[in-house]
Amino acid sequence: MLREYQSAWLPKDLVAGLVLTTMLVPVGIAYAEASGVPGIYGLYATIVPLLAYALFGPSRILVLGPDSALAAIILAVVLPLSGGDPMRAITVASAMALVSGLVCIGAGLLRLGFITELLSKPIRYGYMNGIAFTVLISQTPKLFGVSVDSAGPLRDILALTRALMAGQANWAAFTVGAGTLVLILALKRFDRIPGILVAVVVATLVVGGFDLGATHHVKVLGTVPEGLPSFAFPWLRPEDLVTVLVGGIAVALVSFADTSVLSRTYAAKTRTPVDPNQEMVGLGIANLSAGLFQGFPISSSSSRTPVAEAAGSKTQITGVFGALGVALLLLLAPNLLKNLPNSALAAVVIAAAIGLFEFKDLKRIYRIQQWEFWLSITCFVGVAVLGAVPGIGLAVVVAVIEFLWDGWRPHYAVLGRVDGIRGYHDVSRYPQARRVPGLLLFRWDAPLFFANAELFQNCVVEAIAQSPTPVRRVLVAAEPVTSVDVTSADMLVELEHSLREAGIELRFAEMKDPVKDKLLRLEVLAHIGDDVFQPTVGAAVDAYLEEHNVDWTP
Repeated sequence: MLREYQSAWLPKDLVAGLVLTTMLVPVGIAYAEASGVPGIYGLYATIVPLLAYALFGPSRILVLGPDSALAAIILAVVLPLSGGDPMRAITVASAMALVSGLVCIGAGLLRLGFITELLSKPIRYGYMNGIAFTVLISQTPKLFGVSVDSAGPLRDILALTRALMAGQANWAAFTVGAGTLVLILALKRFDRIPGILVAVVVATLVVGGFDLGATHHVKVLGTVPEGLPSFAFPWLRPEDLVTVLVGGIAVALVSFADTSVLSRTYAAKTRTPVDPNQEMVGLGIANLSAGLFQGFPISSSSSRTPVAEAAGSKTQITGVFGALGVALLLLLAPNLLKNLPNSALAAVVIAAAIGLFEFKDLKRIYRIQQWEFWLSITCFVGVAVLGAVPGIGLAVVVAVIEFLWDGWRPHYAVLGRVDGIRGYHDVSRYPQARRVPGLLLFRWDAPLFFANAELFQNCVVEAIAQSPTPVRRVLVAAEPVTSVDVTSADMLVELEHSLREAGIELRFAEMKDPVKDKLLRLEVLAHIGDDVFQPTVGAAVDAYLEEHNVDWTP
């Protein structure tokens, strides 16, 4: 990038970096508080990852940092393990960043960038809606100035209700927080106005000007420690290892799923290709650096990236300037944010959580494919009821099951010739289709593997039994069959043997050469012969008619 850097880009990257800084500070602090760690570490988790991604990330415009989508997952791990100790909390959170970073780097080096494609759109909507709901509920007590020990969304709602009924709400804090939230949402429609910055500045001035911290006990951020993040390896207790590992893996999955989608989106807009495996490595190194320099897990930002783009960003130098801007704030003006109210930070996170919800497209999915809609709802309920980490695990399991289901129970068809239409077609859709006497044309619309091998055999036998004429040859239209494994290979040998004993031949048409190579390697052809293939269904039908002297006109 530096070799191709143009001098005309520097002013644009500098201005975009300064604009980005105004958003990085309040958002970083807010997401740190939402993740269960002191606000200063949100700035540490902003500075180092931005510099690391500028070196190793493939996207020229993506902005990384603390993110609302990860807050619920981090909080679910940090809260029970830290016991209210802030230093213990950042140790656990930093360890999660290390795990997430190592997982992403390993997956990138192993070229596993495709794994997020297992998460279908409805499943992504489900877990993101669940995370958004969890984040929103976890921040609502802070909006009211109420302290609640987070134990999941449903319990948090009950605890907040009891606290409000007991008169524990701080209505001054609520007024500031609610006003901040309304202002952020109102300014969202104006692209050129940094709504979060304006709202946070107004809230800070109001609390400081009226001394609401002293007069109405509104909780504020306080003095931010001066200085930059230093190297610190997060040493864990042995009993915490499994929980942190599971949480770190969940963070890695969510952060890469979000980052890959956002990266592809901006790659298309800027017409610059992005390698998903390098994206994993860049994200992993950014998380690794966050974990080693007193930060916590980070991801791409769907709110800060558009800010950088709108401000004229051309390259990752924007992120470098943004990181330097945050660092200068910590060095030169650490007291600038001491009157920033916690309820305003909660409003920032709630506004981000509201933006994560997806309802419009779910309505469309319900209209066109109801079972995928309910799949999305299942993932949402899993995150909302079980918690973020188990809910993400449930989403992954459901995604894998959804991915494999079509292979386990695929569509298959018996084919016939329809007058006036070229080719051979499913007789269940075209009852008037003419079948070739004595020939069963059978199409299997999936790879053959261990889970569907027995079903394939049973379906062929059933189709033979239901044939209107005695079957002399089974012809498998094998173009959709993209792979075979040992179990399905053994099944084909067994099927050919049982058919031959019944006086029925087994043939294949349109089978791809890589699949033929697998059949040769798996010793199938040694048992059934290598003269069982025809290039097309039409050629296979012609061969059958000629070999068996059948009078039938295609």
